[in-house]
Amino acid sequence: MKNNLPNGTLYLLSAAAGLVVANLYYNQPLLHDIARSLHVTDSQVSNVALATQLGYAFGLLLIIPLGDKVSNHKIMKLDFVVLVAALLGAALAKSIFILVFCSFLIGFTSTLPPLFVPMVAHLSTDENRGRAIGIVMSGLLIGILGSRVLSGLAGEYFGWRSVFFGAAGIMALLFFLLYSRLPVIRPDFAESYGKLMKSLLHYFRTESSLRRATLRGALAFGSMSAFWTTLVFLMEDSFGYGSAVAGSFGLFGIVGALAATVVGKLNNRVAKKKLLLFGAITIVVSWMIFFTSAHSLVGLVIGVILIDLGVQAVHITNQNIVFSRNTEARNRVNTIYMVGFFIGGAVGTSLGALAWNALGWTGVAALGFLLSLMIVFQLFFFGKEKAEV
Repeated sequence: MKNNLPNGTLYLLSAAAGLVVANLYYNQPLLHDIARSLHVTDSQVSNVALATQLGYAFGLLLIIPLGDKVSNHKIMKLDFVVLVAALLGAALAKSIFILVFCSFLIGFTSTLPPLFVPMVAHLSTDENRGRAIGIVMSGLLIGILGSRVLSGLAGEYFGWRSVFFGAAGIMALLFFLLYSRLPVIRPDFAESYGKLMKSLLHYFRTESSLRRATLRGALAFGSMSAFWTTLVFLMEDSFGYGSAVAGSFGLFGIVGALAATVVGKLNNRVAKKKLLLFGAITIVVSWMIFFTSAHSLVGLVIGVILIDLGVQAVHITNQNIVFSRNTEARNRVNTIYMVGFFIGGAVGTSLGALAWNALGWTGVAALGFLLSLMIVFQLFFFGKEKAEV
């Protein structure tokens, strides 16, 4: 059976997912530069990354459920206006407090990609759903990793403010392209917004497979966020490199991100638990390599490829599990999963900064290893649904 989703639309959504989600990660290679410019400490400037991820989690919670109630075009109109304004505010910020506030708004409004994933899941046949999700997630993760490369280079040569000015222009252009090309989806949920939000609790309470997937996703992304938040500090202290080199590590992570399409296809043929274990163990191994690579660029490169591959395998498989159920509420179950996913990232960012300040790279590696080991523990010692075996 053929996919009902045209390839042109599918790849547009993939590219858009990458460009929008990139807004969440532009700041990470720039943290040292921002700290020097605004005269704050590394610990204080880490709040910029933390605020962005927390904003994204709140945006997921409050905006994405509307995908089951409100037209996607209506959501895009308001969302892009606030997003462009927040990016311009960040570019012009004269204090860390203003930058943290604008960063929260950037995260809050960069929530369109999670609307794209349920969309392709809805428009795709059962046989092609894994492939379609994998393609969109490839674009999303390439955006995450590529954003670090671009912002690192731009920050090195043009200053950190140029990154946010450029992002504002890209978002303005992307809005007009999406608005003219995306089909209008009019969902049929007729109840109030309050009842829509209340239904999130129902799905969280009744879907044990959703709860387990959310925990796995939070641990995996928390582990990866601890690495990317502190990598720029390691580059400065151990190697004397700036934001451009730290950001360039995203190029190696793209190798792992490109596995999204392969992982998506394997979800149709390989047991979910096997893919989850593969992903979790790969993340554990990456942190074992990081632990011994505080002064080894080669070790860091290998670890970057492995951690992104592992997180990708866990994330794609989790989404296939949660989308296989409750087809009438895909935006809401995706909201629950992605809120947990990015809260995990925010916690990983915060704990990573604390671990770096307390114990340096050794503390960060120990934290990442522990978080990833907890995924393996969950897979072996907690219950499972048929969709996970």
